[in-house]
Amino acid sequence: MDLSDLERIRCILPRGLTVYKKQLRDVLTVYLGKRDFVDHLDRVDPVDGVVLVDADYLKDRKVYVTLTCAFRYGREDLDVLGLSFRKDLFISTFQAFPPLPEEKKPLTRLQERLVKKLGNQAHPFYFTIPQNLPCSVTLQPGPEDTGKACGVDYEIRAFCAKSMEEKMHKRFFSGGRNSVRLVIRKVQFAPEKSGPQPIAETTRHFLMSDRSLHLEASLDKELYYHGEPISVNVHVTNNSSKTVKKVKVSVRQYADICLFSTAQYKCPVAQIEQDLSDQVAPSSTFCKVYTLTPMLSNNREKRGLALDGKLKHEDTNLASSTM
Repeated sequence: MDLSDLERIRCILPRGLTVYKKQLRDVLTVYLGKRDFVDHLDRVDPVDGVVLVDADYLKDRKVYVTLTCAFRYGREDLDVLGLSFRKDLFISTFQAFPPLPEEKKPLTRLQERLVKKLGNQAHPFYFTIPQNLPCSVTLQPGPEDTGKACGVDYEIRAFCAKSMEEKMHKRFFSGGRNSVRLVIRKVQFAPEKSGPQPIAETTRHFLMSDRSLHLEASLDKELYYHGEPISVNVHVTNNSSKTVKKVKVSVRQYADICLFSTAQYKCPVAQIEQDLSDQVAPSSTFCKVYTLTPMLSNNREKRGLALDGKLKHEDTNLASSTM
């Protein structure tokens, strides 16, 4: 059985609620109500679910569930001699069975219905994602790259062990052959209240001339969604003796990657270049609206481009701006 395959089970609960299920040989199963958890700026959606364990498989062991946020910055096939190109940013462990008194919380609506449906061998778990953690991001691999892509991902892992120390010592903790792993995503909330209209301007001075070239660009709004065209209003006031021969408008993605030091990468994701019809003669003005639509479908060959976190069987988008 390929443990990376995901079964999406519908109507397991009343009123047609959808549940995500990941299973290990009919003995250990994790249920989640969703795989996207939203950062609302002041809070993050809690991660609540249920783990179902076969009593014969459990025996005298305990049931643990972990939530891990990791940053992978190198290909998996380069992990040799104990050197891993992966940094764990956050790890939280929840003992689902037997439950610890200090970790016990009221059941959510989803957990209540799952426990009622699945019986006494179903044990709830609960995580709170810290607000300062990054959103799920994938760096677009090159054509020759294999294995798991670089980026930030979140993973739920459930397993049985007599103690956490025993599990850390076992080789299957890294291999995952005796545990259930399910990737989830932390996504950014887009505020409904729009901000001020973005506008920028610059003035270019020329040598041996006291007159200048003034350029102004503005957008009709601050927030755009995936696949939505961006209208850029360009206004040029040419008081110089030079002729503007070309107008170029581009949308660039900037990504700050912090490892040993902070490096900023920039990449154009949409571009318009006019060099004939949009010339601006001396002592004249020019005004035009350019429309660009950044799309992943037009940038699939650009290695290292930041994308929204990707689930195995789904496509994704260009990475959303973080707030």
